[in-house]
Amino acid sequence: MTELMEEIRKRIVFFDGGTGSLLQANGLKPGELPETWNILHPEIVTKLHYDYLEAGADIIKTNTFGANGLKFNDSSEYGLEEIVTAAMENAKNAVGKAGKKGFIALDIGPTGKLLKPLGDLGFEEAYGLFSDVVKIGVREGADLVLIETMSDSYEVKAAVLAAKENCDLPVFATMIFDSKGKLLTGGTVESTVALLEGLGVDALGINCGLGPVQMKGILADIMKAASVPVIVNPNAGLPRSEGGKTVYDIDADEFAETMREIVEMGACIVGGCCGTTPEHIRKTIALCRDLPARMPEKKNRTVISSYAQAVVIDKNPVLIGERINPTGKSKFKQALRDHNLEYILREGVTQQDNGAHVLDVNVGLPEIDEAAMMEEVVRELQSIIDLPLQIDTSNIQAMERALRVYNGKPLINSVNGKQEVMEAVFPLVKRYGGVVVALALDEDGIPETADGRLRVAEKIYVKAAEYGIEKKDIIIDALCMTVSSDSKGAITTLETVRRVRDELGGKTILGVSNISFGLPQREIVNAAFFTMALQNGLNAAIINPNSEAMMRSYYSFRVLADLDPQCSEYISVYSGQVTTLGQTVRQGGGSGKADGNGTVMSASLAESIERGLKESAHQAVTELLKTLEPLIIINEEMIPALDRVGKGFEKGTVFLPQLLMSAEAAKAAFEVIKEQLAKSGKEEEKKGKIILATVKGDIHDIGKNIVKVLLENYGYDVIDLGKDVPPELVVETAVEQEVKLVGLSALMTTTVPSMEETIRQLQKAAPETKVMVGGAVLTEDYAKTIGADRYCRDAMASVNYAESVFAVE
Repeated sequence: MTELMEEIRKRIVFFDGGTGSLLQANGLKPGELPETWNILHPEIVTKLHYDYLEAGADIIKTNTFGANGLKFNDSSEYGLEEIVTAAMENAKNAVGKAGKKGFIALDIGPTGKLLKPLGDLGFEEAYGLFSDVVKIGVREGADLVLIETMSDSYEVKAAVLAAKENCDLPVFATMIFDSKGKLLTGGTVESTVALLEGLGVDALGINCGLGPVQMKGILADIMKAASVPVIVNPNAGLPRSEGGKTVYDIDADEFAETMREIVEMGACIVGGCCGTTPEHIRKTIALCRDLPARMPEKKNRTVISSYAQAVVIDKNPVLIGERINPTGKSKFKQALRDHNLEYILREGVTQQDNGAHVLDVNVGLPEIDEAAMMEEVVRELQSIIDLPLQIDTSNIQAMERALRVYNGKPLINSVNGKQEVMEAVFPLVKRYGGVVVALALDEDGIPETADGRLRVAEKIYVKAAEYGIEKKDIIIDALCMTVSSDSKGAITTLETVRRVRDELGGKTILGVSNISFGLPQREIVNAAFFTMALQNGLNAAIINPNSEAMMRSYYSFRVLADLDPQCSEYISVYSGQVTTLGQTVRQGGGSGKADGNGTVMSASLAESIERGLKESAHQAVTELLKTLEPLIIINEEMIPALDRVGKGFEKGTVFLPQLLMSAEAAKAAFEVIKEQLAKSGKEEEKKGKIILATVKGDIHDIGKNIVKVLLENYGYDVIDLGKDVPPELVVETAVEQEVKLVGLSALMTTTVPSMEETIRQLQKAAPETKVMVGGAVLTEDYAKTIGADRYCRDAMASVNYAESVFAVE
């Protein structure tokens, strides 16, 4: 254990505060890159660090928040090597001057880009950008790596892997949540904690975006989920502009008082972010230094996650959809041979619609490249579906490639008691994080008795512990043998399930349908056995969620086992059904579901757009164009579908990846319509021109690019000026093109003055032009103080404002 981690376990440890806002106070110009001051003004940066150390801070952050190869490279004035080396030198000089122990955190911020398939930055490319910074910082003497202000779980995974795989220093990660406790890409506190703890970070928490008061609710959620030390680095309240300068609404005294409450709630590493000063930190330390450090209690929970949600595997049984698996499925095998990903995606969507909590993903066929296919299918599934995935393969290469690109903490199927298998699988589980399915068999085969299977389970627990994998992250597969060949198979399996729970305190899983191989009307046996297994304590079941009989067992068991309060879920599922002899019919059912044989049917254009199925959208619009005019399709099918997705996004039932993939599906349909219009000699009607730009000095264009995709789908002609755009170019383009609406984006406090200057020049040269603004550092009040006509907190708000602006024409 490092000296820093020992300190954290003994007392409250304090970070420093803001950097960019203090550099602005020292003359940093709008649009000027703060990191260049490591070289241009090392004395100012060193004094900033020194002042925080003198205030009592234990950890200072290097001035490298925006230092990456996208911004500093061969074409820039300063290279990455120069910037990071100078930053480290300034921090070390400050520690030496202070004459006291100070830990130096290598500060790594986001790249400013969305990762593929939502954006244009590859996962390994992002990993490389972060790795470059880590290698330089470690070489120059950093004491820890701080990955901060991350709003995307996928990007933070790339950064954490880059840190863990290129150094042995402590790795801390802090995220930027909105006031609802969500990441930009839809992640929740619980799903994010599961991911970060699975990856092995040493501390985690929240920073930026909000003040300490607004962070208290999010901290409460973190404390419920986290088992590692928790960090809280808030802004000095909410920002506003005064005289061209950004100021914050909480002074040092109020900040310190609230930080004391935050420490009492359980945060054990605290400091500040934008707008905080050495005075904020000094007063926080004065009020908090004598408070006892409260390490989070160890949470003995079995949790897996996707980018958007966490699934706890416990008493409430978890359903794992089995349909993305070629075993016994000729159509699925052919889809794999034909590289028909759309078929696979529709299988996933159908299972989600029918109640699956997790999707099993198995693409193993001898005649295909399983590793490449597994990686691709995982990427595509997690771009349109928010359920966690079970990576199901015995191919170690396929397993690792899937785990590396998986956006969350996955379920991994599987390991067993064979020594060589455990030695191959457990290092991957430890490296990438996950919950692993452990089959109760070993070199001696499948034990015939429950005693034998429990002995294998215990052996697996012991071996996993050698790799640092806890029992909570192992689920025992009690092995389901077909009763047609082994009449006692079900009895042995049920006994194993029960005893793993009662004697070993473990969790269990079964591939339920194995029980009925070789029997007629298999669904009857499957459903009965499923109910028996649940009664014996089964925690997770791999089943066909498209089977009405299996789902009846599940919902009725939850009612009878007092797991469905007031029978609410049972009622919501079955109150709209009509039961006749031998069958149950859902009233109001639509297309896109499975037919009676579990085969997925094609989806309509609207459903394809709502689900983000590009190929289906292409096929559906091609069919519709045979009988309908293009404008009718756009106005009656496509726009209403996009509106429904947009409303779901605003309600929090649809997340950013789904929003973007819906837009991509609509785009695919639009391309077909454009071709049809071109053939007929007509042109697509545009509602109006809108300029989008990330302001001078800011290279973060995630928000802008998201807005662009949606606006184009709603029929606007978007003029994208890119990032780091000077005010003069925005004004010149607006005047020349007679543009009615301009959208400006800024992520960093230091670039908001550029936004304000752009608005000022626009109001002077084009007073009729409206300006909407967005970005992590902005609030509605802040937007008003810099002269914006509308603050748009997300992409859909931008679309809604554009509709109102152009509706008055």
